[in-house]
Amino acid sequence: MLRIMTLNLNGIRSAARKGFFDWLPAQQADLVCLQELKAQDGDLTSAMRDPPGYQGYFHFAEKKGYSGVGLYTRTPPEDCIEGLGIAEIDAEGRYLELRFPGLSVISVYLPSGSSGEHRQAAKFHFMARFFDHLAALAQAGTQVLLCGDWNIAHQAIDLKNWRGNQKNSGFLPEERAWLSRVFDELGWVDVYRRLHPETTGEGYTWWSNRGQAWARNVGWRIDYQIATPGLAASARTAEIYKDQRFSDHAALTIDYDWPLPWDVGVPDRLIEVT
Repeated sequence: MLRIMTLNLNGIRSAARKGFFDWLPAQQADLVCLQELKAQDGDLTSAMRDPPGYQGYFHFAEKKGYSGVGLYTRTPPEDCIEGLGIAEIDAEGRYLELRFPGLSVISVYLPSGSSGEHRQAAKFHFMARFFDHLAALAQAGTQVLLCGDWNIAHQAIDLKNWRGNQKNSGFLPEERAWLSRVFDELGWVDVYRRLHPETTGEGYTWWSNRGQAWARNVGWRIDYQIATPGLAASARTAEIYKDQRFSDHAALTIDYDWPLPWDVGVPDRLIEVT
């Protein structure tokens, strides 16, 4: 069994103060994908860099206190890739890939366009370049899992106030159509939605800090685990943890009936989607 967690921390130091690293060991995740570190390498304590039982890998933004992604793993990967090789995107620390035998796990953080037209343009630029990368990954012949904050709610069931948000970043028709192409044209699978095809409010992973969004469960499902079909078909359970709050997002943990890649290597037979 392979257990993978993803969480936007909205600041790793803030999450640490809220008890994230006290809570983490009991979750027994094999890999933990993190987004929005809001830190540089020198800001991390040893517990943040390498929590007990894990080794940490990071891609920091050049701008202090901004963006950044990380990955905790129980065993070192064969390779670690920081960034997409696109300078203006990589400066923001949005992509980190760890490669194991037969499996790549990626922590990704798509831009938000909510702060203005210039950031929405940057988001569309990222999406255009990232689509080509996703197409190449889908054809690579290995199993791949992309975990992170995609800053897009795909369908009306993925957010509470969908009617009032159709002109807002995160639920724009162009964004939703792009994510549909990721699934329908490229063959990627939204693992949570595969397990829970009709879930609404229980599936939310982010709540605005404004008003009473958390108390009223006015949320959005914008944090995903998106996988190649073979891996996605092996998913058995998904949990969104809401008992404690470490940020404005909730952790999404999915268990896969899949061998640990560092223990047994590539499975003899890839599982087909049913």
